[in-house]
Amino acid sequence: MATPRELLNQAKAAIREVTPEEVEPLLGKVAVLDVREPDEYEQGAIPGAVHLPRGNLEFQVEGRLPDKSVPVVVYCAGGVRSAFAAKTLNDLGYQDVVSMVGGFNRWKDEGHPWTSPKALTPDQRNRYQRHLLLPEVGEEGQLKLLDSKVLLLGAGGLGSPAALYLAAAGVGTIGIIDMDVVDASNLQRQILHNLDRIGERKVDSAKKTLSALNPDVDVVTYDIRLGADNILDVIDGYDLIVDGTDNFPTRYLVNDASLLKRIPVVHGSIFRFEGQVTVFAPYEGPCYRCFVPQPPPSELAPSCAEAGVLGVLPGIVGSIQAIEAIKMLLGIGDPLVGRLLAYDALEESFRTFKLHRDPACPACGEDAGEIVIAEYDDLCMPHASQPAQRPVP
Repeated sequence: MATPRELLNQAKAAIREVTPEEVEPLLGKVAVLDVREPDEYEQGAIPGAVHLPRGNLEFQVEGRLPDKSVPVVVYCAGGVRSAFAAKTLNDLGYQDVVSMVGGFNRWKDEGHPWTSPKALTPDQRNRYQRHLLLPEVGEEGQLKLLDSKVLLLGAGGLGSPAALYLAAAGVGTIGIIDMDVVDASNLQRQILHNLDRIGERKVDSAKKTLSALNPDVDVVTYDIRLGADNILDVIDGYDLIVDGTDNFPTRYLVNDASLLKRIPVVHGSIFRFEGQVTVFAPYEGPCYRCFVPQPPPSELAPSCAEAGVLGVLPGIVGSIQAIEAIKMLLGIGDPLVGRLLAYDALEESFRTFKLHRDPACPACGEDAGEIVIAEYDDLCMPHASQPAQRPVP
């Protein structure tokens, strides 16, 4: 059996090695792979390096470095593990792989640039372990989620499951807007709340539930009515909006404000046994006005309080909204931009419909004028009058 020294010599004979001096001019032009352990990586790393511990290399590298034609520089602490890692990459079909002599210790000692990267704590590594196993997420994606800010419109049927799963996933800041109180009739579907909180403000109840679920999450509450006078200030700074509202005036208001701020909206709606989800990405896909140019008459659009809703339905639709939100935040998969997902609980069927931008849309169309933030409370009522408008400065 070969000794460790013999195995190392065999690995080095099968690869090329480069010095830190040769690597520095290549930064930004090649992929740099750090195969040290997490505690070593936390002490400092080469800027832009992809961190993947040597023990996970074979299982995860193809997800983290999918293009095998891109040159790769591998480094560890002293140059031993990187030699074995470089040989493994060669065996996996990577076309141009080198190992850096002396590793990060020599890099740092010679004064080359390095950074102290953000890293998960041991508790966070344990909490998000299943995320870290996914190449599409990994530590980099989890850190991105922890830095993300999502605003939930409503702490009700759709907002409840969306909030729970976004908090569990580690979205760092979750804002919640709702000016209602918890009622016994809510508990059939609004799983953020419970019997002990009847009469309590929904945003306060939601904060208690989410904070108990994940202490990493900062829950920001807005016990206010969302209107033309405050929406631009409220949504400012958020990366994404999850819309769980149940009325057309607010949806039009949110649409126009999100276009101005260029904040994507994950839209969800439910009715009796049916639900819909889509993503409105400003100026990339259609907006809500492209989808619903004019609100239907009030008699054709009854609320859940009037028509009823199966309690588990918003759990399904809200969970899909959470998935779409995470995909948008991480830039993975194929979000429902330009597509509408329709779910029928009685048939247990999903259908997807294409949505297209309307060139004549008054909000996002080619000849659209200046977007005006307006109150639309009268828009869905018979003989609606022209809404009062507040020009955007």
